[in-house]
Amino acid sequence: MRSEKTACILCSRNCGLTIDIADNGHFSKIRGDEDHPISKGYICQKAARLEYYQHHEDRLQYPLKRLDDGSFVRVSWDEALDDIAHRLIQIREQHGGNAFATAGGGGQGNHLGGAYLSQLRAAMKSRFNYNSLGQEKTGDFWVNGRLFGSQTCHTTEDVEHADFVLFIGCNPFQAHGIPNARDTLKEIRKNPHRTMVVIDPRRTETAKQADIHLQLKPSTDAFLMSAILALIIRANLHDRDFIAQHCTGYEDVEKALLTIPIEEYVARADVPLADVERVAYGFAKAKRACVRIDLGIQHSLNTTLNGYLEKLLYLITGNFGIKGGNNLHAFLLPILSNTDERKKKLTHSVYHDMFPISGILPPSIMPDEILLAGEQRIRAVIVDSCNPLLTWPDTAAFDNAFRQLELLVVVDVALTETARLAHYVLPAASQFEKWECTGFNLEFPRNAFHLRHPILPALGESLPEPEIYTRLLEKMRIIPRTFPLLSRIARYEPKQSHYLAYTTALFATLAHKKHWQPYAVSILYRTLGANLAHNAAAAAFILPLAIQFAQEHHEAMQRAGFKGNRITLGAALFNAILEQRSGVVFSEHRYSDVWSLIKNKDRRIYLAIPEMLAELNALAQQQPHPSEFPFILAAGERRSYNANQIYRDPAWRKVDKEGALRIHPADAARLNIQEGEQIRCRSAQGELRVMTEFDEGMRQGCVSLPHGYGLRFRHSEALGPALNLLTASTACDPFSRTPYHKYVPVSLEKL
Repeated sequence: MRSEKTACILCSRNCGLTIDIADNGHFSKIRGDEDHPISKGYICQKAARLEYYQHHEDRLQYPLKRLDDGSFVRVSWDEALDDIAHRLIQIREQHGGNAFATAGGGGQGNHLGGAYLSQLRAAMKSRFNYNSLGQEKTGDFWVNGRLFGSQTCHTTEDVEHADFVLFIGCNPFQAHGIPNARDTLKEIRKNPHRTMVVIDPRRTETAKQADIHLQLKPSTDAFLMSAILALIIRANLHDRDFIAQHCTGYEDVEKALLTIPIEEYVARADVPLADVERVAYGFAKAKRACVRIDLGIQHSLNTTLNGYLEKLLYLITGNFGIKGGNNLHAFLLPILSNTDERKKKLTHSVYHDMFPISGILPPSIMPDEILLAGEQRIRAVIVDSCNPLLTWPDTAAFDNAFRQLELLVVVDVALTETARLAHYVLPAASQFEKWECTGFNLEFPRNAFHLRHPILPALGESLPEPEIYTRLLEKMRIIPRTFPLLSRIARYEPKQSHYLAYTTALFATLAHKKHWQPYAVSILYRTLGANLAHNAAAAAFILPLAIQFAQEHHEAMQRAGFKGNRITLGAALFNAILEQRSGVVFSEHRYSDVWSLIKNKDRRIYLAIPEMLAELNALAQQQPHPSEFPFILAAGERRSYNANQIYRDPAWRKVDKEGALRIHPADAARLNIQEGEQIRCRSAQGELRVMTEFDEGMRQGCVSLPHGYGLRFRHSEALGPALNLLTASTACDPFSRTPYHKYVPVSLEKL
């Protein structure tokens, strides 16, 4: 028996773990890591079941090639990569960059490989990057770009120190998303001087602990938030000093909000006006208040407008750039880019003419871009750590589109539903068999980074993604197999030199060989990486990121305990990241530093966004859903024993093994439905058979189903609801194309 430090991989928190590993490699006990600088020993029940991710009978061990009859045969790595490289080059030369796209690029804690995958888009002269952030967060990123000057400006919430917390469309008790969620919620609930408000159509586990629960009609969040804002302004509770000092365009926002018919909009949301007034005035008067949101308002009607109104709540009340408020934060691993369609000449998608947001295109348009874009259609796709057939809107459309591709390659740890359609399936090492990390380091003012060490050998012939994609670039003759000068310097440069000789040689090489610049990540991997201790090659590209971070945030790094100047701090951070098994605090900002993180040249917040003010003015004309489908389904609820698609073995679940449809008992009685009964859930797109579970916390007229089901384990029939059989790619926000997963009109029928 041995114990190893690592981290959870199931949600954006990536809490630190200590895992006891038996001689046969199985996880015998999983507990929180007390030494982790953020989670500090916290763990939830989902992380404790990670043995079911690491060891199950669907793990891939060898490269597979699909035959014409749909079966797979084992092939060698060279055979697979040679053919893939040849076919990619052929497609690029015949059809250009528009013919290639990537899908995915890492999961919640699997982000190192994404940097290597992005190089293939450069090699194919493509900018088509589809991933799950594009069906969840891009509306939010776009609004951030307009307000703060860059789509890389991302806000976080200081829930731990707030006097008044507003949770909108989220359930941290189950979904986490905030530090040590259940402990933090308990502390708020126990303190009589703190207020917790939940806005959600269901009385969730978090709502049960709240001081006020506004149980609104689904997808009326924009009506409710605009009414709250209007109440604050009409009561003169907005922070005039903050707005004058830090904001531009408030007058246009105020003019729009003063036209809001408060009572009518509150009635549309169907919540008590007196409670809404308590929330509006309480939030505005609180000394320290913050807002936490999630997919409940990002997968619903008015997606992008919701993100705008949510931010106005803490901006016009001055709850920004303060302890206990909402703040910006710095990144070490840049998972976002700034693709402002007003300022940059962007490559739009061909059929939908959709522009990327933060460099990401929305998955909802991908089937059309494969099937309907004519000669400029997508012909080749590499899918990385992603299962679009189950997790992206309209399963039937993706099934049809992927079958029409000239080349589909899936890189994953298991033979997923998407992988079964691939021409080649390449086995990736699991997240505990390679160096890995998350890019979701979203803390402020104190931020940490955890580079996870491999704690088990790779299974069979599986490889980490950095090795797979670097080999593919070499097979395509994009980069050479060796870089003698850089390798020699990396081998012999003394450690105390802070990598100065290597980085100088690297930058000189890339300046001379400009066509290599897009592939610097793999060049670092093959040269510096090959000489790092403990085979940490995949992490080599973090060195220039650490150097860049030190240039921009050297004072914050020094407050975090790093010693040196702007030249040496980056190397010190890189070495600490490599060495610390529980992660390392890499920056400690001051709250006043928030203003330096704003990217507008005048460091002010531009409150007036014309597109959003136009949507706000048009809100009153929004019509209810068709009566043919009397229920609203929230698709993708987070529960005690559901997680993302990496848990394939259904035995990991202690409860809710079939992913029941939750329904209010009164609704069930009207339909003569019994609890535990199988019924038909039908949408305009398709239908599912589901089992029922009564839930008095569900708002009448609403039902919910969990995500993470519908997988075929060990070639069995799918167990639980494959939700995207019900969703349509056309049911999405007209601006960001984010799908309406939390607003799916359905009917329920006895079988």
